Amino acid sequence: MRFVHEVYGSKYAEEVTQDFYEALQSAAAASDEKALVENLAHTQEDLSPLVVRELFKKITDDDAELLWLSPRFGRPENLILDNLLVPPVTIRPSVAMDIGGGSNEDDLTMKLQEIVDVNTALGLAMHKGAQASTIMDHWNVLQLQVAHYLNGEVPHRDFKSIRGLVQRIKGKQGRFRGNLSGKRVDFSARTVISPDPNLRITQVGVPLQVAKTMTYPERVNEHNLERLKRSVENGPAVWPGANLVRSMNNTVKHLGYGDRTRIADAMRIGDTVERHMNDNDVVLFNRQPSLHKLSIMAHRVKVMPWRTFRFNECVCAPYNADFDGDEMNMHLPQTEEARAEASLLMGVQENLVTPRNGEPLVAATQDFLTASYLVTQRSQFFTHHRFMMLCAWLGDATERIDVPPPAILKPVPLWTGKQLFSILVRPRRDSPILVNFENKEKCYTGGKSGAPANVKHWCRDDGYVVMRNSKLLAGVAAKKTLGDGGKSGLFYVLLRDHGAAEAALAMNRVAKFSARYLGEVHGFSIGIADVTPSADLRQMKTALLGEGYTNAESAIEEYNRGSIQLKPGCDALQSLEAELNGLLGRLRESAGKAAMGELPFSNAPRTMADCGSKGSPLNISQMMACVGQQSVGGKRIQEGFVNRTLPHFEKNALEPAARGFVANSFYSGLTATEFFFHTMGGREGLVDTAVKTAETGYMARRLMKALEDLSMHYDNTVRNSEKSVVQFVYGDDGLNPQVMEGDSRPVNLLRLQQHLAASLSATGGLGADDLLSPGQLRALVEERLDNHNFRVFKNQNGGLFIDEVRGHFEAMASRMEALAGKLGIDPARPDAGFWNGLNGPDGSEGKVALQILGKCAGMPRALATRVLDVAEERYARSMVEPGEAVGAIGAQSISEPGTQMTLKTFHFAGVASMNVTLGVPRLKEIINASSKISTPIITARLLQDDNEISARVVKARLEKTTLGEVALKMQEVLTPADVYISVHLDMNAIAALHLNIDCETVKECILSDPFGTRSKRPQILRALQSSHVLVHMGRRDRLRVRPPDGWPGKTTGKNAATLGIPPSRAMYFVLQDLKAALTSVIVQGIPSIGRAVINQEDGEGGRKKYTLLVEGKGLGTVMGTPGVEGRLTESNNICEVLETLGIEAARLVIIKEIDYIMASYGISIDKRHLMLLSDVMTFKGEVLGITRFGVAKMRESVLMLASFEKTADHLFDAAAHGRSDAITGVSECIIMGIPIPLGTGLFKLLRRAEMAPHTRTRRPTLL
Repeated sequence: MRFVHEVYGSKYAEEVTQDFYEALQSAAAASDEKALVENLAHTQEDLSPLVVRELFKKITDDDAELLWLSPRFGRPENLILDNLLVPPVTIRPSVAMDIGGGSNEDDLTMKLQEIVDVNTALGLAMHKGAQASTIMDHWNVLQLQVAHYLNGEVPHRDFKSIRGLVQRIKGKQGRFRGNLSGKRVDFSARTVISPDPNLRITQVGVPLQVAKTMTYPERVNEHNLERLKRSVENGPAVWPGANLVRSMNNTVKHLGYGDRTRIADAMRIGDTVERHMNDNDVVLFNRQPSLHKLSIMAHRVKVMPWRTFRFNECVCAPYNADFDGDEMNMHLPQTEEARAEASLLMGVQENLVTPRNGEPLVAATQDFLTASYLVTQRSQFFTHHRFMMLCAWLGDATERIDVPPPAILKPVPLWTGKQLFSILVRPRRDSPILVNFENKEKCYTGGKSGAPANVKHWCRDDGYVVMRNSKLLAGVAAKKTLGDGGKSGLFYVLLRDHGAAEAALAMNRVAKFSARYLGEVHGFSIGIADVTPSADLRQMKTALLGEGYTNAESAIEEYNRGSIQLKPGCDALQSLEAELNGLLGRLRESAGKAAMGELPFSNAPRTMADCGSKGSPLNISQMMACVGQQSVGGKRIQEGFVNRTLPHFEKNALEPAARGFVANSFYSGLTATEFFFHTMGGREGLVDTAVKTAETGYMARRLMKALEDLSMHYDNTVRNSEKSVVQFVYGDDGLNPQVMEGDSRPVNLLRLQQHLAASLSATGGLGADDLLSPGQLRALVEERLDNHNFRVFKNQNGGLFIDEVRGHFEAMASRMEALAGKLGIDPARPDAGFWNGLNGPDGSEGKVALQILGKCAGMPRALATRVLDVAEERYARSMVEPGEAVGAIGAQSISEPGTQMTLKTFHFAGVASMNVTLGVPRLKEIINASSKISTPIITARLLQDDNEISARVVKARLEKTTLGEVALKMQEVLTPADVYISVHLDMNAIAALHLNIDCETVKECILSDPFGTRSKRPQILRALQSSHVLVHMGRRDRLRVRPPDGWPGKTTGKNAATLGIPPSRAMYFVLQDLKAALTSVIVQGIPSIGRAVINQEDGEGGRKKYTLLVEGKGLGTVMGTPGVEGRLTESNNICEVLETLGIEAARLVIIKEIDYIMASYGISIDKRHLMLLSDVMTFKGEVLGITRFGVAKMRESVLMLASFEKTADHLFDAAAHGRSDAITGVSECIIMGIPIPLGTGLFKLLRRAEMAPHTRTRRPTLL
């Protein structure tokens, strides 16, 4: 390892070279070594560290600044090490040996010893006047040893790798990530988790052993003195006790020994007692991997016996926990401030919804849903004794409950399950909790099996849930009502209308009731009898399979005959596979429907599938009827042996059984081949999960590092830690995704109005006599929208909300006018007298019409005012507060659903041959801002999109077509008079493909290559002139191409002399080269486009609509192609959109593509998160990927970049250039151990100092 300067080989150093040559000659003459002069060309100057340091010293301060070096902190000569710092022993500890005494020294210690030895040897050699070669060898070894000390992975044959300084700071276990960004902590516990429905959702059951080990330092005061004295007397072994007492003078007394009574009596106010964990203490509960902020929440302690952590099953979803051996961590905050922040910000009750889109995440699950579904059936009745017992179970017999009158009085008083469920929501009549909502459950039959789509309350299976003023009037309570993932259920409505405490209370009641109901009243189990198919089902399955196999054989026969109808963009085999996939898929669906239809209502698997607690009809179908088609890589099982999948089948077999279709069910048992195919599909799932976990984990880390320091500031902008503006308004409206109601809007006005109308009528707050006319309603709304608060909303990007409010009431007024017209009431009646006649004589026609209008469409003033009041309040509450870490929440919201996605590709828009990459690989491409993506697709809208012929013409203009594809034949012709290649065009194929090609256009393409890239043309085509390409007169399909003049092969003498090729053979080779080059000449289309597929969609009015799906690049060329509607043409290639349309278009493509990926998997993410990510990637004016290179361009913090990737490189670079770090970002503050300027750390409090008059005098100016 050395640096050399080849000074004497440069043409600019002639004088220096001449001087050196003369000196070398005289030295050679004096030493009689003539060979020295001959080696002048190989002479080079060694740059030893001493020489380099002297050169660096000569660099002026001005030149140092030009080299991006700091003259003040980092002169260039300081880069040469004079001295080597020796780290303390704690950095390089000795490890005692178990056998034989002595110790093993650290790598750094051993390397330092070697450096000292080499340095000593070098000093002795210089002192004794050793040969220059010996000194240089010692010097080079010293250089290598120091380099190896700094970086233990420097490659050298004599050195083995060690843990040098670089290795100790980089990587997951290095100083930055292992000891600074994250640390091991005290006051933490870890054990297995188990369920306990008797605990509240805010509680966690803590084992007694953990409670006695983990302590909290509680300060003694007059209120807790007696309690702490009892804890001290109990000592460490008895709970609730204490482990030690710390007096105000820092004297520590351990309670494991000594007189605890005397220590308790000596305690004074101000002392600190390390007491045991007690009931109701605040603890942090965490399950890894921590994919989002709900993976760590604050619970209240309930100390219990046994050895596991226990919590309510409702809280499984945010932790993604199950009870098959999972372990979780618990941390006990050690200060009152930490307890308060944990309780208020991280409490379960404060985090019932996910910040990803505002849907409830803490909700009923599995057995709770099954029990609620069973108890709310129309056929469920309870006697007085049983009903009282169930009511007592709701709240451990500690709540006062007002029992409603029975639904059936004679012969025996009976109460319904729906009444019981109503008590669960509102136990007492004087409770202010009035819940109103409507919801379609999973078992809703509207639009299915011939039922009307709007059947609502008359659903055959009671699947339409109606709750009015906390009374369940219709429907069964199941997944959509009580589960997570929707904004129309009970818990979400309770949360939005009555607060988190009431929602949590309702969950506690559901959990306690459901566990007791299934365990002691109803019972619920599953056995082999539940999945035993009946004789009728077996016969039906046989008939279905026979019909399906017959259809499959017909399709295979058509393929073998070559008469199969080709699908868009597919060849014959692809068309057959698409057809068979559809057939076999429908076969399994039919078998599944038959199986579900055969099962009685009491069947346990059917019950679970219907209520959504677990499983689906597909699982039942596989257990009872048919497992179905197995797939690997999105295709049927491919050939593993020569021309067949297994040796059990004939070669080239295409029938379902030979390609992975499993006709048996799990009940009937799989054959050997079916089992083998089934294991192939299962293995793909396992591998996919393992790969996906690593990919999503790394993606989540990169997203978090790039977005962690983005926060909302007091001027409503989103900025990073360097105060660079990323968004002028968060999400374009400044609203918090966590509190959005339906469709990502702050207020669901229709549901709000229905709720307020029902609740106000129940409490008598609805004045039925004060109905508004349509004009009065519009005037009231406009007057209210003109007040101060709504004007502030409008100025803060709330224009859309104001339009929604205006539009809602305009729809109400229009509905009122329309209904009035149908009832014979003049909609244009004066506002003051619009409702005149409502109090007229009974039975009068006008009064009846007005009563109907008032009941169906009337809007009382109190209701309209109340709706406006609540909408205004909710909008104000839905704004993002300054300090909110919108970047971190956005990164978690995008990366957390990644575990739910797969690595497979999907068929695009129903086109069988057009695959588009989705899932984790596609998300990775977008986040990396990859220029080369796996499936670039341009969606080209057509100017004439209802004509298939027009679509085919445009397709022909876009697709790359070569001469070899449209030539009927291309043959060499050798005659005594001439030598040429005859090209015969296939005009029938050209006409069928709607190509605009003839011999003249082909000639132009051969000579000038208008569609291709001239730099890639073969040399033989570049040599052609117009005289070499001859068009057949009178024929549009014939032309001749002669070899170019002077081309090797024409000068036969040269070839014969140099290559040994006979003249006749040389011409043959030239013709072969020319023929091969001609077949690849592009005669029409865009070279970068592989193919275009016509996609047929159903448009308005039943007419067909055609678009083109184009594979490849070339967005600008496609947009400019005649027949293409360029303004509506899109591409999924972000970098290409950036080059063609600019940065704003690229930003929109990022949003649209991520949204499309998530929607493909049924994952909902609020658009505001996607907008923030796209703005982070584009706010610098270019598309920056979330990679080590992109993040380095986004951020300047040395510590943040060092804690991300390439730790040593960033530190060396910062040291060389004298860079500073302001320590304002999240990573830097964590590393330095200072408060982070986000959330409560964003603002600073300033106190006006009171000073005596004339304390501060004005200082005189200098000039």
